[in-house]
This record gives sequence, structure tokens and C-alpha cells, in this order.
Amino acid sequence: MQYKWTALSNTTIGALMASLDGTIVLISLPAIFNGIKINPLAPDSFQYLLWILFGYSIVTSTVLVTFGRISDILGRVRLYNLGFAIFTIGSFLCFATPSTGVLGAEELIFFRIVQGIGGAFLFANGAAIITDAFPENERGQALGINMVSVLAGSLIGLIAGGVLAYYDWRYIFLVSVPVGIFGTVWSYSKLKEIGAIRRNQKIDIWGNSTFGVALTLLLIAVTYGLMPYGSASTGWGNPWVQASLFGGLALMVGFVFIESKVKDPMFRLDLFKNRQFASANFAGLLAAISRGGVQLMLIILLQGIWLPLHGYSYSTTPFWSGVFLVPMLIGFVVMGPIGGRFSDRHGARLFSTLGMAISAAALIGLSLLPFNFVFTEFAIILLVFGLGAGMFASPNTAAIMNSVPPQDRGVGSGMRATLQNVGQTMSLAVFFTIVLGALATGLPGAISTALTHAGAAQLIPAFKNVSPTSALFAAFLGYNPVQTLLNSLPASVASSIPAATKVLLTSNTFFPNAIAPAFISALRVAFYIGAILSGIAAVTSALRGSGKPPTPKVKPGVETAKTAVPATAPAVSAVSSEKSGAGKNSPQPGETPK
Repeated sequence: MQYKWTALSNTTIGALMASLDGTIVLISLPAIFNGIKINPLAPDSFQYLLWILFGYSIVTSTVLVTFGRISDILGRVRLYNLGFAIFTIGSFLCFATPSTGVLGAEELIFFRIVQGIGGAFLFANGAAIITDAFPENERGQALGINMVSVLAGSLIGLIAGGVLAYYDWRYIFLVSVPVGIFGTVWSYSKLKEIGAIRRNQKIDIWGNSTFGVALTLLLIAVTYGLMPYGSASTGWGNPWVQASLFGGLALMVGFVFIESKVKDPMFRLDLFKNRQFASANFAGLLAAISRGGVQLMLIILLQGIWLPLHGYSYSTTPFWSGVFLVPMLIGFVVMGPIGGRFSDRHGARLFSTLGMAISAAALIGLSLLPFNFVFTEFAIILLVFGLGAGMFASPNTAAIMNSVPPQDRGVGSGMRATLQNVGQTMSLAVFFTIVLGALATGLPGAISTALTHAGAAQLIPAFKNVSPTSALFAAFLGYNPVQTLLNSLPASVASSIPAATKVLLTSNTFFPNAIAPAFISALRVAFYIGAILSGIAAVTSALRGSGKPPTPKVKPGVETAKTAVPATAPAVSAVSSEKSGAGKNSPQPGETPK
């Protein structure tokens, strides 16, 4: 087997494993909290729920660029291999979490952070390793296959989580261990350093520290901004959240200043002088913001409204919501490699632009659906949305990596992945804030009306302060929200409710019909915003330049790896130099002359 296919196979398994772990936890949260004996709907438990859910992505986003920069200095394959090993160890630690209660939750959060560090090494270097191994005219297809594995892992996790958690919550972490051991052994034995690296350059300590603290503050502020604060449905009025936002933004300004002054910056701001690199990254950020929260919003729509209305019990909705999102996976799996292959031949501009235009149209289509939609229509729109996402992702990633000089591919890949992860987290904040804000206004009145029609007007005072966050997360976690609320009432109030009324209130139709009008109107606003951002991303993609990387002189400290170079490596130099107008036998910066 040629080395390039070995590199693609291994990095694809790594991407699949790391992305699967994010969503497999999302679906399995009820089983996890039951297993460690914590009530996920208790007010004090909400912070643990958020950290188990988002802690992995926060850590990954924070360290991606740093790890990419270090990889350019120490070797991408070396740190990719280390990431595989760390992720596997973290998965085993999660499986073996020894404690229960609050201590068990804290241990699990810490072990998830270990996983996140390993995942960051994988995400930061996977695209760079593929770019090093494949010639330019094949990178789009190769990166397309790798991108498919990321989304495939996300959606497979939704289904696998529902199946494995049924038996034991620990299995959702154990499933990654044998795959991780195999991938680690395979990567250490087969992957080779063939890209340009900068052995004598220094690590930017001030830049790394400032960026890490700034991004951590911003992402923590976003996370706690989604939690209720006082009588408000969200925490954006919390002084600590506001202080974190302000401090994070101030440090980001300081970070830009530091990076413009240091000799060897971790964040190569000069790369943004390349029009294609800047445009493709900006388009990727907008795409991540426009669709990052869509999957979670659709899960809540399915679990809280559509599935119960169609006879599914709340306990089974987490699993079935993953199944009903499969059309989106099919669209991405079909179009990802095709978009990459055609972009190799015809350039990234057309397919990236068309992909984001299709995504915008699909979001508009989702906004037009009623809450009790026909599944066939829903599935077709999801399929189109997946096709658009696949058509955009691989060409855009290939455009970014092709525009970066060989010796900077690690940091370039890390910058791309960081912007994508930050965009997804921002998307969750935007979508959740819109939906929770609308529900805070409309939910109390809707429930009061529904209670009156159900003959349970005496419960209106008890339900008037219903938290939309608690109601949504109850449905999201597979609990009947009204049953959960009734269980929290004083015994004297609960005993006064006639049995027939209680049956009506806890039926599969009461809560969905009460919440649907307010929820779907807010969700439409979120879809409109996503469509606008996708449209801007399409325009940005259309205006990108040719984006060929500059061909600077080799600086001291830039050298090629001293390992054996596979047979495919010269093709990278030959294709790149021929397309850039250099002589046929001219090497690229940092590559070994033929």
C-alpha cells in the first residue's frame, strides 16, 4: 500500500474516533448521570452537565493552535502519535471512573479533559499529515474523505450512544479503547515525518499563554451564559460571565499585539495576507457558526416535540433522534469525497460557493416546516443540507492547506480547526440564546393556557416560574418534562390533582403542544440567521483568490525530516512547483530536492 493511503487511513480513524466521542456522550448523558448517581435536573447538577457536554470541545478549541505550532517545531507525526495515545488513555480513564456523586462527576470531567488534549493533537495534525502525503491534485479528495469521517463520527455517536448506554454507560468510553490502541500502534509503526519542520525555532510562551487564557475565558463565558441566572433564562447578565467576556476579549487584543512583535509567533498572522487562506478560514468560521448549533436544535426539536407527538416514549427519543438525522449524514458522506475530487480538478471556489448556497437554501427550507412536519419533507431537506455541507467542507479545507507553505502546515491546520471549533461553540451560544429567550417570554403563558384547557388551573402558580432551560434539557435527556415538574411539587399540591388530569398532563402530546409555538418561532429566527451567515460565507468563497503559498527562501532552522521519504513525496514537490511556475525540478521550501 502506498504511504499516502496509510496516512489517510490512520488519520481518518483518528478523526472518526475523536468526533464520535463528542456526540456519543451527548446522547448518553441520562445513563451517565444515573450511573454516577447524580440527578441531572437538580439545579446544582446543571454545571456538571454542561462541563461533561462541552468541556471536551472547550479544551480542544483552546489548545489546537498551540499544538499545531509545537508540531511544526517537533514534528507533526510525533505529536499526532502522542495524541492517539493520550486519547486512548483518557477513554480508559473515563470508562474506569471510580467514584460516584459529585466526586465522580468531577473525575469524569477531568478525564474528558485528558481526552480533549489527545483529540486536539489529532485534529491539529491530521489535515497537515494528509497534505504532506498527497500531491496537490489529490488533496481535495483525500481531505474530503477525512472530513466525512468527522461528521460520520458525530452521527454514528448519536446512534451508538443510544445502543451502548442501554447496557452500561461505561461502554460508550470503552468502545474507543481498542480502536485507540490499534490506531496508536499503527501510527507509531507506519507514519513518517515527510513534511518540513522548524527544529530550531522557539515556542512562543507569551503568545501561547495569552491565547489559551483568553479563549478559555471566552468559552467558559459562553458555557455559563447558557445557564439560568436569577430569574433570567440565561446567564448573560451574570457579572462573572460579563467579566469573563470582557477579560477574554481584552486578552485577545493583547494577543494580536504580542504576535505582531515576537520573533517566532504561534499564530502566524502573516498567513492571513494570503487572500485564499484568509477567505477560506473566514468562510469556514461563518459556516461553523451557521450550522454548529443546528444539529443540537434539531435533536431538541425531535426529542421534545416531534417524536413524542408521533408516539415515541421520552425514554427512547435520544436514540431515535439520532436515527432520524441519518439523511444529513448520507448527504455529507456522498458529497464530501465527490466535492473534494472535483475541486482537485476545477478549483475550490465554485464548489465551496455552491455548497454554502445550498446550505443557506436548506436552512430556509427548515424554517418553513411546521413543528408537526411530514418526515419525508424533513428528510429531503436534511439530505440537501448534508450535500451542501459536504460540497463546502473538503474543497475549503484543501484550499486552506494548499495556501500554506509546507513548513507551516501544522499551525495552519491548527488555526483552521480552532476557528471551526470556536465557530461551533459560538453557534450553540447564539442558537440557545435565541431559543431560550423566546421560551422565557412565551412558555409560561403557553403552559398556563394549556393547564387551563386541561382543567388544572390550580397548578398555574406552581408552573409560572418554569425554567425553559430545565424544560428543554429534560426533554433532551429523555425525561418527560411535565412529569419531572410534577414530581418536584409539594405532596399536598400533587395529591390534589385528579388522576385523569395527571394522565393528560403527562401524556406525550401535552408538553409538545404547549411548547411548540414558542419554540418553533424562535427556531425559525435561528435558522434565518444561519441562512444569512451561510450566504455571506458563499460570497466570501466566491471572492477568494488563487491562494498559492508564497515561496520564501529557506530560513535557518527550517529543515526536512530526516526520516525516509515515501515514493509519493516527490509528487508533492513536483506538482506544487510546476503549478507555481517554478522549474520542474525546483523544490518547495523545506522539502528535499529531488
